[in-house]
Order: sequence, then C-alpha cells, then structure tokens
Amino acid sequence: MSAGRTALLAVAGAGAARGALSVAARLAARPAGEPWRRTNYAGRPVSLLGGPALAAAATASAALGAPPGTRAAAVVVGAASGLVGGYDDLAGARPEQARDKGLAGHLRALREGRVSAGAVKVAGIGAAAATAALLTRGSGRGAGALVDGVLTTGLVAGTANLLNLLDLRPGRAAKVGVLAAAAGLGGPAGRLAAGPLGATLAVLPEDLGERVMLGDSGANALGALLGLRLAAVGSRAVRAGALVAVSGLTLASERVSFTRVIEATPGLRELDRLGRRPS
Repeated sequence: MSAGRTALLAVAGAGAARGALSVAARLAARPAGEPWRRTNYAGRPVSLLGGPALAAAATASAALGAPPGTRAAAVVVGAASGLVGGYDDLAGARPEQARDKGLAGHLRALREGRVSAGAVKVAGIGAAAATAALLTRGSGRGAGALVDGVLTTGLVAGTANLLNLLDLRPGRAAKVGVLAAAAGLGGPAGRLAAGPLGATLAVLPEDLGERVMLGDSGANALGALLGLRLAAVGSRAVRAGALVAVSGLTLASERVSFTRVIEATPGLRELDRLGRRPS
C-alpha cells in the first residue's frame, strides 16, 4: 500500500467527518437536536450528534479503503453499530433505563422482564459482527474456518464495546481510536483503517473542546471498524490473544474504574488529559 493512497484515504475520512460535523452543528441548534443534548462529567452542555457524524464518516471511508472481500463487512459493522449505538444514546437516557448500565444492568433488566436499550445495542452489534464473519470467511471450511468466524465476531463486537467503555472523558475514546487505527495502517488490510483514522482526527478537537461527545453511536462504530481491522491480522494466535485481552478488559470494567486506573498511572494520565479543558 502506497503512502500516498493512505494519505488520500485519511484526508477523505477527515473531510467527510468535517462535513458531517457541520450538518450536526446545524441540527444541534434546532429543536430536533434537543434529544441529543447532554451534560458531561464537568457539567458542560454537549451534543451527542458528534457520534453519528463520526460513524458515518468512518464507515464510508473504511469501505472506500477496505480490501474487496472486506468492504461489505465494513459497511455492515460500521452502519449497524452506529445505528444501534444511536438508539442506545436516545432510549438509554430515559428515566426507566437509568439502572440498566453495564452487563449486570442488562441482565437485571432481563430478569425483570424488560429489554434494556443496551441489550438491544449488544444484540445488534453481535448480529453485525457475526454477519461480518460470514462475509469475510472466504472459501475456508472446517474447524479452522469456524475458529476464524468466532474470532472475527468476538473482535468486532468486543472492540466496539471496549471503545465505548472508554468514552467517559473528552477525547479519551478518540485518542485510543487514533492510536489503534495508526497501528493498523500496515499490511494488506491497512487501508481499512486509514479513513477512520482521518475521521477520528477531525472529530477529536470538537470532542476535546467539549462541543460534542462520541457517545455510543460514534464509539461503537469506530470500535467495530477497528475490530474488523484487527480480525484481518494474518496470525490466528495474535487474533486469539487480542480477543483474550479485549474480553479481559471488558470483564474488568465491571469491577474496576478505568478512569481511576488512568489517573493513577503516570504517562496514561498525561496522555488522557492532553488537550482537554480543565474540569
């Protein structure tokens, strides 16, 4: 893959994101933008419309750069994750959904005979991830193909969820997304990550400036696309190790605060605060 092609894809992703952010800003100022308005951790008003803007730009540019056998999968995981994430952004804000957070909250809601917005999102992302596994399996058959399908499904769904768990402070999820996308630029499937890298870089200043949040829509879509890139790594052992790491971090988040860990860790603390407004 040429450096010029990579740069063009990144620029395309950035341009699409800036255009989508412009539309989002106009919508946010109108009554139709009211359901997307939130108060962030510092008590400042922000708009969740940055999430759909990132989801749309990252998905379109990922499909533009993805290898032929992965293009349809990129559209499916990016679009579906962005849509169900947006549903959770809106429906999950309802008072009756306030307790339905995290795996424990979704399971409790099911025991009470309710389906939480988060559970709908999890099911939607899981179905999209499984569809991506089918779309990218190629001509493989047998146990190896089954293992590859499980790894792809787990990486797409797991990375989508993990990036969303990091979206608790301005710029945090976007910074992780930028680093992960940059790390994935090499190899035959590297072009898949170029557009999302540019799109995320374009949204990052708005996120750090606390004008928008990625929310579930943006974080889930970006995470799903990064998971699809990770699933394209040639080594099955590396993919399996990555899935173990993603799963372990997700389970740990049920008991350990990522924010506390980051604040207590030199290097991570400074990176996390870089560019952020004082709280």
